Amino acid sequence: MKKIVILNGSPRRNGNTSALVKAFTQGAESAGNTVTEFFLDSMEIHGCRGCFGGHSSQECPCVQKDDMSQIYPAVKESDVVVLATPLYYWNMSGQIRTAIDRLFALEEGDGNLLRGHERASALLMAAEGNGFDDVLLYYNHLVEHLRWKNLGHVLAGGNGDIGDIEGKPEIQKACDLGKSIQ
Repeated sequence: MKKIVILNGSPRRNGNTSALVKAFTQGAESAGNTVTEFFLDSMEIHGCRGCFGGHSSQECPCVQKDDMSQIYPAVKESDVVVLATPLYYWNMSGQIRTAIDRLFALEEGDGNLLRGHERASALLMAAEGNGFDDVLLYYNHLVEHLRWKNLGHVLAGGNGDIGDIEGKPEIQKACDLGKSIQ
């Protein structure tokens, strides 16, 4: 049984990215895993100040006190971190990029609690278009830097309106990716 954390960077609770998250979660839970989703758009998360004042061993490793304090312990205890986001201007949404930047506090100070630790990651994305090359380059570099095992990705293009993804093969792919985690 694995502990999975999903950082959902979509601004739409019932949008196409969230449909991928729902399918992934159903698959992951059916395989006996526990899933904790953070819907970032409803959380108060400030941008990183670049102060290098974090201390990874503290309960809240960042000097800023906001809703990241809910995410830090979950990520520290996780086996898998799933990044779920719509594609915005060939990259991840601002909501998820801000949270990823703030995870840096787990790398600071008293020991690196983010990099390595036999953690894995997956990427779930929905978009109107299909220009995923740049975001995949970023994601692959990020996972390599963090020394996380890359479990793969589900990239669902052609989904502009809410609900466009329903019935498409990417929903089953997200479910299957969740099921594959054991």
